[in-house]
Amino acid sequence: MCDYSLELYRSRPAVKEEQYTLHRFPSGTMGFVSGVDCDTAVCMPAGAKLRLEGINETVQRAFAVGPTEEVAMIRLDVTGHAHRDAVRFANGREVLLQSLNAGVSAKLAPRDLDEVLGLKTPATELVDAD
Repeated sequence: MCDYSLELYRSRPAVKEEQYTLHRFPSGTMGFVSGVDCDTAVCMPAGAKLRLEGINETVQRAFAVGPTEEVAMIRLDVTGHAHRDAVRFANGREVLLQSLNAGVSAKLAPRDLDEVLGLKTPATELVDAD
């Protein structure tokens, strides 16, 4: 799930056991990237559980969250060309990625996402490429 506004950029699905960073793309849209590849948006499936770290104080106060939070990726129901990618915090707040601070790091929660969301581990991708 990548926000419509990231369609200008290369994208790929999330991979289990990878570290992500919330990045502001040149278009102004926030999206996840992996490592130093800031040109490729990483698409998180709805329902993916993430551990966010590095949430700044302004965002913490605005949404009553801490610097580190467990969240679920969601897609908000909106009409027209509006941002839809969001997270649901444990306190129930649903927040667009656009409202979070750039630089937040994210990691998929440690559970078996292969079956739930069809994600692959980096080792599985290498085997599948053969």
